[in-house]
Amino acid sequence: MALDRTVRVRTGSGGAACGPTARAVHAAAAALLALALGAVALRGVAEPKVALAFTVLIALGECVRITLPGDREQAPIGAAGALAYALLGPLRGVPTAHGTLQVVAVTGIGLLLAWLPGLALPHHPERAHRRPPWADPARRDGAARRLLAVGFAAAVFQPLYNGGLVDRFSPEGPAYGAFLTAVAALAALCDATLAALLRRSAGGLRFPAALEDELRSLFGIGSAIVATGMLVSLAAGEVGLWALPLFCTPLLLAQVSFRRAAAVRATTGQTIASLARATEVAGYTPHGHARRVADTACALGRELGLGTRELALLEYAALMHDVGQLSLVEPVPDGATAVLPCAEQQRIARLGSEVISRTGVPRQVAEQVARLADPCPGPTVGEGPVPLAARIIRVANAHDDLLTVARGRGVGEAVGRLEALEVIRLGRGRVYDARVVDALARVGGQTRA
Repeated sequence: MALDRTVRVRTGSGGAACGPTARAVHAAAAALLALALGAVALRGVAEPKVALAFTVLIALGECVRITLPGDREQAPIGAAGALAYALLGPLRGVPTAHGTLQVVAVTGIGLLLAWLPGLALPHHPERAHRRPPWADPARRDGAARRLLAVGFAAAVFQPLYNGGLVDRFSPEGPAYGAFLTAVAALAALCDATLAALLRRSAGGLRFPAALEDELRSLFGIGSAIVATGMLVSLAAGEVGLWALPLFCTPLLLAQVSFRRAAAVRATTGQTIASLARATEVAGYTPHGHARRVADTACALGRELGLGTRELALLEYAALMHDVGQLSLVEPVPDGATAVLPCAEQQRIARLGSEVISRTGVPRQVAEQVARLADPCPGPTVGEGPVPLAARIIRVANAHDDLLTVARGRGVGEAVGRLEALEVIRLGRGRVYDARVVDALARVGGQTRA
């Protein structure tokens, strides 16, 4: 994957789940959709024009997607439209009676219609490298989550509404809005939990870290989706179906802002890629050293429970951790800074941090690089504890440096890994953080050479 993406696949954030949990989620979504389609086919479609309008909105919304941090795709308008239909009560003052299963059926049909343009993708010469939507595991994961989360929201709201229990709340009063807010919040939590389970099943982040990432995203585009879905359902009660395009427009404009933010991230990624290659091109570090250190650091970060944002910053810092070597008159043999005196390592780290701080990358990256040569566990006086990311990169860098030295002596890969791990263990709790060293011992066989 190119370096202009927020986090490489090593973080597990952009990958799709394929374990038993994912298969169970997919099976549950497929069974729910089949049940819903069968029920609608037997009983007929309630309010066909309304169902068609929401189907078109969901399908069009699914075609207008954005990429969120962590390589995650989202279709805000499609999600908001599905949630609005699940929470739809009266339409221009007239009660509706579509029910839970029709909500699921309309959402499923909208998702399937959005996949139809993918039929032409393999035959288009400029898009031959892209997979059609149904062949993309991440899109299938998103569709399964959408069906189950929207089905959950509809299962909470529609029976209460159709049973008359919601009638005690005046649509103009605050109680009705509070009830919609509570149902929408529960649906958002359901979707976040499913997303965390799927990412855990993919073998990436641990569940607490994945769930924390998903909950954090609710305060970004997630809150906009929930608010738009509630607003459309409330507005439809007064103005009818005109509420769909009218109140989805602000969310569409918000997507433009997210795309601009993605362009900024891409520029940051290109800057990092250039700096990461600079030391290799200049002959200061072996080819692929920065990438290997970043891969090992991300593996250690996942093992230690870091979330997607922390892993992104960790990868940035790991890729640029050797930039300070460009200040050296003579390159270090094999670029192995781990064998230098501690004071020299700290000088190189701080010089690199000064360069990084002028590139526009997040300031945490420069801070992590500045502290990566500080001994652990004791902090440098007056600067506070050494950041966990810096401690991780210190171990990952030493591991690759020692492996490079071992290869130069003609030592086999397996033996070299054992030697490197033993040398690092000798500094456990003194030079290297004990938790990170233990994590390296656990994941050492999973990191690439």
